Amino acid sequence: MSAQHDDLVRLLSGWPEADRQQALLRQRYLAFAERGDASLRKPGGPVHFTASLLPFSDDLTRVLLVFHKKARRWLQPGGHIEEADASILEAARREGVEECGVAIDGPLVPAQLDAHELGGGFACHEHLDIRFAVRVPGDAVPHFSDESEDVRWFAVDDELVRAELGPLVDAGLVALRGQGGSGHPAF
Repeated sequence: MSAQHDDLVRLLSGWPEADRQQALLRQRYLAFAERGDASLRKPGGPVHFTASLLPFSDDLTRVLLVFHKKARRWLQPGGHIEEADASILEAARREGVEECGVAIDGPLVPAQLDAHELGGGFACHEHLDIRFAVRVPGDAVPHFSDESEDVRWFAVDDELVRAELGPLVDAGLVALRGQGGSGHPAF
């Protein structure tokens, strides 16, 4: 097993269980991780781990989303874990920088586990996403990449945000508000 796989198991072993659904997903993720390094790679099979993050403005009133070309939806930045990534956290951070074009220097906080099946345009069948929340300067000017058609700030209570990413936004807010206190640990 690689150092990256060891990091995955360590991260999942310490992942906070916010509710029963998250506890069950954590168990499923740990069981899937027993497949070794292939569980981390797109070529390892149609189901694999991914990493994403939801950037919040420093005052927690806005989130930075990308309009994903293949999914045709506004989503948090994220994607496949690459062999060059030093850790799962660094994979999420890299994806955020690549897709949003803003510096992501702050600590990442565990927010949510989300297993989702993919439809048309995707070679993958299911992503086992490991999601983090992070604060970035609210005056950061985003720039989109080849993977996105647009990137922009949205209010956390925006109707589109609530419809597409409500549970992730709520989990991110809880995690970031508890950062450094009795909430989720920051990495």
